[in-house]
Amino acid sequence: MKELIKSSLDKAITYNAYFKQIEQSIENDQPMYESENLNFYNKLNYQRMKRLNKTSRLSDGFLEAGRSVPCKLIWLVITEGWCGDAAQIVPVLNKMASEIDNLELKLIYRDQHLELMDKFLTNGGRSIPKVIIIDATTLEVKGDWGPRPKPAQDMFMVYKNNKLDMDYKEVQAEMQKWYLKDKSENIQKELQPMLDLCK
Repeated sequence: MKELIKSSLDKAITYNAYFKQIEQSIENDQPMYESENLNFYNKLNYQRMKRLNKTSRLSDGFLEAGRSVPCKLIWLVITEGWCGDAAQIVPVLNKMASEIDNLELKLIYRDQHLELMDKFLTNGGRSIPKVIIIDATTLEVKGDWGPRPKPAQDMFMVYKNNKLDMDYKEVQAEMQKWYLKDKSENIQKELQPMLDLCK
């Protein structure tokens, strides 16, 4: 696993590089994906990310916990530009890393790194975003989180288990409303314990 983590980190990029790649693909009309549908979501998510880059705010409790992280951690995030959950979560992760000295954020595209993705499946699926928490010194995996906060995951699972009489686009719309209302509160609440994994 350590060799896979090391090689994945070597290929990973910063959030700024990730955002820039998406931005340039849209501005230069050079689609990132073969599917027209995925490129549509890539454009939509770019707008969401742009908004969250400006509006994301961290709670005092999260910032306080961040100040006392005793070791250097890397959050390696498996993501894609077309993923609606990633568009709501990854800008918040970037805000966290920018505010916490001992936290570094690295991103890697899922579809180019399926070997890594397949080590961190959710209910057998390649769900993203997935945050892998790594000790920066030893490259030991200390934990993982994702693909979404528990209330959003619960909502998704109700749909997946055919208990919601809605199509997937309606579910996506409801999830996006949930993220807007939540204002990253649950993301912060669930990731705060992940700052204390140095032991």
